[in-house]
Amino acid sequence: MAAQQRDCGGAAQLAGPAAEADPLGRFTCPVCLEVYEKPVQVPCGHVFCSACLQECLQPRNVPNRYTFPCPYCPEKNFDQEGLVEHCKLFHSTDTKSVVCPICASMPWGDPNYRSANFREHIQRRHRFSYDTFVDYDVDEEDMMNQVLQRSIIDQ
Repeated sequence: MAAQQRDCGGAAQLAGPAAEADPLGRFTCPVCLEVYEKPVQVPCGHVFCSACLQECLQPRNVPNRYTFPCPYCPEKNFDQEGLVEHCKLFHSTDTKSVVCPICASMPWGDPNYRSANFREHIQRRHRFSYDTFVDYDVDEEDMMNQVLQRSIIDQ
């Protein structure tokens, strides 16, 4: 059985007898799975196509779903539980309607919706982590197609 080694790009590279069976394996980019085009070696020793490496290094506009700012004050970098505790301790009398930073970070969240009673909202809606139940990498349309296919099969 061939040993597999994880590389920086998340793809597996073959090592051992399997690499010998695939002579092009040594010249295949782990990102695009094509023969290297303008190969670049990174300090850890992995090699990528120049264009693939540049694309992977581009900043992405991905919402942070792990730390949140307080909507009432400049404090930030709270995890979900920390935000609940902070608001209980320091903002128990604040009545200003604010946007829930946790909801705003969710794919279905409305970043403009202002909660009239944020403390009650956060205590009711965020007693658990959505990460347990939601796969953020799944495309909504793909998910709907899977559900429809399952419903046809189950009939």
